[in-house]
Amino acid sequence: MVVRQVFRLYGLVPHVPNNLFNASLGVSYFLKRQSSTISAEQTNREVDNPKSKASSFVRSIFHGSPAAKEEAKQTHSKLLARGKYVHELQKHRIKPEYLEDYIKLVSEHYPRIANNQENFVHLCGSWQTEIGDLDTFFHIWEYKGYSGYHDTQNRIKKDTHYQRFLKEIRPMILQRTNQICLEFAFWQTSPPNVYGGIYELRTYELKPGHLLEWESYWNRGLECRRQFCEPVGAWFSQLGALNYVHHMWQYPDLEKRKITREQAWQVDGWAETVYKTVRLVRTMETNILKPLDFSPLR
Repeated sequence: MVVRQVFRLYGLVPHVPNNLFNASLGVSYFLKRQSSTISAEQTNREVDNPKSKASSFVRSIFHGSPAAKEEAKQTHSKLLARGKYVHELQKHRIKPEYLEDYIKLVSEHYPRIANNQENFVHLCGSWQTEIGDLDTFFHIWEYKGYSGYHDTQNRIKKDTHYQRFLKEIRPMILQRTNQICLEFAFWQTSPPNVYGGIYELRTYELKPGHLLEWESYWNRGLECRRQFCEPVGAWFSQLGALNYVHHMWQYPDLEKRKITREQAWQVDGWAETVYKTVRLVRTMETNILKPLDFSPLR
């Protein structure tokens, strides 16, 4: 009845039987009538009309505001990402007895792939876990868009050296996964100011549908953290396991990490960022990493 009275008040509907204005049929009737009777010319004439303003307000309740509808048309990749590159995050869990053999193999083949000028790829870094998921290695590759990923993969699959590499490395692996990720627009992947030390890769599985909200809070909260430590990079998954966010930091050592994180809590805004983002997270994980000798980020 409340909805009916609002519509009647602003002359939005004619007299119709009461049974049409139950919770579902009344709204359906209104939407069908509005879509069939309001023309573009009428919309233009209604700009300064009080009744039309009320009508626009009611329509926005059901349809959403024009700004919200426009945003809804865009994908997360357009709203959040830099767009120039795609990143592949590889995770390899190795049988403990093969750790040295694994390091030797990737040290030979990964730089060869990255240094081939015909490949559209750059190796950001390769790391071994020191604290966290042990006997595990992470590799981050940067491709020149999705086309660069396809072209590079098609090339290396025909490479006899790469085929030999796969044959030798498969018996060493317990599990391997990868994700295709995009960079957050506000957080461009960049090397640390000083090399050495440790890297921290933090991984968050978000509740579905909360990526935009997470990005909004972190975009502001990042300014609190970067006063004491510059981030290395941040990505969100597009292919593979979805609803994942990764961000990476570099510290001289664990003690400096502790001090840096404590300093951030003294800055206005950081506690609020943590409070708001934790509610959006399903699981979280952190790994302390040591770069391999051939890693560009080290």
